[in-house]
Amino acid sequence: PNLDRLAREGLLFSDAHSPSTVCTPSRYGLLTGHMAFRLDYRGVFTGVGGPSLIAEERLTLADMLREHGYATAAFGKWHVGWTFFDHNGEPIHKNGLEAVQRVDYQRAAIGGPLDCGFDQFFGTASCPTTDWLYAYVEGNRIPLPPTELLDKTGLPKHPYANDNRRGMHASDFDLESVDMVFLERSKRFLESHVKDHPEQPFFLYHATQAVHLPSFPAEEFKGRSGAGPHGDFILELDAVVGELMATLDRLGIADNTLVIFSSDNGPETTSVIHMRADHAHDGARPWRGMKRDSWEGGHRVPMIARWPGRIAAGTTTDQLFNLTDVMATCAAIVDYELPTNAAEDSYDFLPVLLGTAREPVRETMIAQTISLALSLRQGKWKLLDHRGSGGNNYGRGRLQAYALPDTEPDAPGQLYNLADDPGETRNLYHQRPEIVEGMKALLEDFKSSGRSAPLLRE
Repeated sequence: PNLDRLAREGLLFSDAHSPSTVCTPSRYGLLTGHMAFRLDYRGVFTGVGGPSLIAEERLTLADMLREHGYATAAFGKWHVGWTFFDHNGEPIHKNGLEAVQRVDYQRAAIGGPLDCGFDQFFGTASCPTTDWLYAYVEGNRIPLPPTELLDKTGLPKHPYANDNRRGMHASDFDLESVDMVFLERSKRFLESHVKDHPEQPFFLYHATQAVHLPSFPAEEFKGRSGAGPHGDFILELDAVVGELMATLDRLGIADNTLVIFSSDNGPETTSVIHMRADHAHDGARPWRGMKRDSWEGGHRVPMIARWPGRIAAGTTTDQLFNLTDVMATCAAIVDYELPTNAAEDSYDFLPVLLGTAREPVRETMIAQTISLALSLRQGKWKLLDHRGSGGNNYGRGRLQAYALPDTEPDAPGQLYNLADDPGETRNLYHQRPEIVEGMKALLEDFKSSGRSAPLLRE
């Protein structure tokens, strides 16, 4: 109901995309307007993995807004990398349990939100209830370090729960209530900011755990959806959005606040498989694929923007949008002149928000997978510059049931006409070689030039 309300009161994007099919590179793209494949980093961070993907000299969304006078705060999941240190002062740049156990928690970490433009941070280094380090970070330190291996005996046991690595656990870290903790911190920030600095603009980045696996809804949401624990978790996410919206209303600032809601990738494989079987619910519907896949289900995501008085209520757009575009759009809103070495993959969508755009802002868009496989959209055409999904293996296990025949098994890539074939079922790679040739040349240009967005100034 709360997300439906947000859409009724704002602009709904039907062709919006995350930069990647997994979380770490997508969050990097959102915060920098720069595609993470250009860094040649595969995969995602876990535990205290790092260093930060955001280089010290890289301008971020938070840097830009803070420079323009905004108070900046981030609460929830970071997952763009940190540098923690061991007792000898040596940096730890590894994923996994052993790395977490080496951390000297008396030392401040570097490369996190406070070094990337945020005045405040409270949250977790990686996925809150999955990734080896079950402890809260306040600023750049962990005030209550983890002391014991996670005891999983008291955690829920169901098909949506099997995603907890047995890492180190802090005594104040309840895996079933992290989103309620994040919510309270964001509400506290809004309340104190409006009270103490009513004239100062703010940027709040709220990054939930829901609805990433494991599906651990808080106590007050258990059994409420009628669609199992994952349905309850979706309900909890909706309630978090509602509470944040209600806080803006209560503080009298809703009419002067741009709210953006989206996701960092498509739905998780386990969630899709079990929700289809248990509740006839498909989080990727009607698209092919899911998280990690280059097909649309891997990176086409929800996207809603509400800005009363600026964005017309109850509107929709089929403009092609990528979360990297948030940075250039916000730069336009605050009249910030982006340097040429920042936001190289970001387009200005302010005309779309204001309803004044008469032409497509984007003609093309790159997306990447966990393996650094790339796809390129150009109008109705979509080129996957690789075989297969680019992420998941549909040749074994439970995903075999969802494998579709490849109509061009000998082709080195895939070409789909999304206007005629939105389900990406007919590979036209050999049938339309001129389209393939042109799109491959464009993709190579975007790779070699270091940017896919036009220069805003010479």
